[in-house]
Amino acid sequence: MALTDLEIAQACVLDPIDKVAAKAGIPADALEPYGRTKAKLSQEYLDSLDAPDGKLILVTAINPTKAGEGKSTTTVGLGDALNLLGKNTMMALREPSLGPVFGLKGGAAGGGYAQVVPMEDINLHFTGDMHAITTANNLLSAVIDNHIHQGNELGIDPDRITFRRCLDMNDRELRQVNIGLGPKANGIKREDGFNITVASEVMAALCLASDLQDLKKRFGDMLVGYSFDGEPVYARDLKVEGAMAMVMKDAIKPNLVQTLEHNPVLIHGGPFANIAHGCNSVIATRTALKLADYVVTEAGFGADLGAEKFLDIKCRLAGLHPSAVVIVATIRALKQHGGVAFEDLKEENIPALKAGIANLEKHIETAQAFGLPYVIAINEFATDTAAEIGALETWCRENGHPMSLSQVWAKGGEGALDLAEKVIALTEQPNDFEVLYDEKLPIEEKIRIIARRVYGADDVVFTDEAKEQIAEFEKHGWDRLPVCMAKTQMSLSDDPTKMGRPEHFTITVRELRPSLGAGFIVALTGKVLTMPGLPKHPSALDMDIDGEGKITGLF
Repeated sequence: MALTDLEIAQACVLDPIDKVAAKAGIPADALEPYGRTKAKLSQEYLDSLDAPDGKLILVTAINPTKAGEGKSTTTVGLGDALNLLGKNTMMALREPSLGPVFGLKGGAAGGGYAQVVPMEDINLHFTGDMHAITTANNLLSAVIDNHIHQGNELGIDPDRITFRRCLDMNDRELRQVNIGLGPKANGIKREDGFNITVASEVMAALCLASDLQDLKKRFGDMLVGYSFDGEPVYARDLKVEGAMAMVMKDAIKPNLVQTLEHNPVLIHGGPFANIAHGCNSVIATRTALKLADYVVTEAGFGADLGAEKFLDIKCRLAGLHPSAVVIVATIRALKQHGGVAFEDLKEENIPALKAGIANLEKHIETAQAFGLPYVIAINEFATDTAAEIGALETWCRENGHPMSLSQVWAKGGEGALDLAEKVIALTEQPNDFEVLYDEKLPIEEKIRIIARRVYGADDVVFTDEAKEQIAEFEKHGWDRLPVCMAKTQMSLSDDPTKMGRPEHFTITVRELRPSLGAGFIVALTGKVLTMPGLPKHPSALDMDIDGEGKITGLF
């Protein structure tokens, strides 16, 4: 029987973190160790980095099945392969959220022999960044309600508070709550709600900040609500941004770990891509670019979500210029897009595979729309048949799409040597990267450009509430920001049941939220939620730890 991801990770003898750091040219005195095998990089060291940037490689994917399609696994395997070819390479990944870890999707440390370790630590509390983000967020919430309770000098309207509490857990019961119940000493009674931590504005601000002082300014810019006179109230009006930044003084530093092949990885920040911008921190990415000739990073879910936001938001705000895109596709996901039920994906079905390729084709068009060279990585699963792989390879060749069969789950870096060579060739080509829209365009036009060019929608419908919010944002000058689309990851449309490449559909924007500290406007479409729920059988029910401290069931 094949080993599980956890068993493979537990069998690895990890290098001390100072040895991993030395491989990346990082001196031991730049490390702030969290045990033997993980460390943060000191701010003094980050400030000292002054070298030309390496080449930035983005790993994205088609619309996934509910089990995930292996972007992180491909990212790790590709990074290991580039190192095997003698290329000075680092990986820059997001931190996992405990919500998916205990829910269904699992962690975000890769899989098989293409993993980042210590896997258990990374998927659980790691270095405490998620807890710091949650605390900073809820500190602001507590100060808002205390300000009202203590006399409400700013005249904050309790019915128009927009800032929500957060928790790094899937808990549908917290989507809408009543607080301040009981006697007057318990505060003002009002409705509130929770986001999952990775969908919070604090998380987004961390991942887009350039340093701690920039993060503090972003905290001050956060909208907390409106006064009784209808005027915006910001966190800086409550004078809490300094305390929030203080809580984040260590969390803002990127975390250094290693792959199973002992190559250096920076893991920092973890916003969801369906309800946030889905990329690791700008700080970690910039640091990696100064330390390595090649940096492999990933953006969550399909190119319609993570890649679009990486390119339109992160690259725009951070001044990054990617060199190449890797589009991960799996046989099983393409069959599902071709009409096969999830439980039947292990069965060979070439007609369904060919029908589902339309989804891959749309994501290729998205990479082309941004002017970037790309290669398709076919992430091999044990259930893939030779006939299915051959059919997909034939389609790629006949249509002029570069591709490579990736076997990183089973072979680690050795399974992506061909992919690595093709990526190197792509990065040596000049490209015409440009964002899809001018942020000065009206909000509606920016959303229509994304919906039409990336999703393939005919048009966008705005609810009356969304139209009122747009008018409000325009009044305050917030309409000149990029847009972060919140949409289901399962479909190019806003309907998760529409697989493949839907045609003749509209996107419905039901609500917009100003994320001024992050520097974008969030547009919520369809039924997407910012606090997920647990599935009928959460993964947590299969997890355990014994008397020796050995964990089982984590993936």
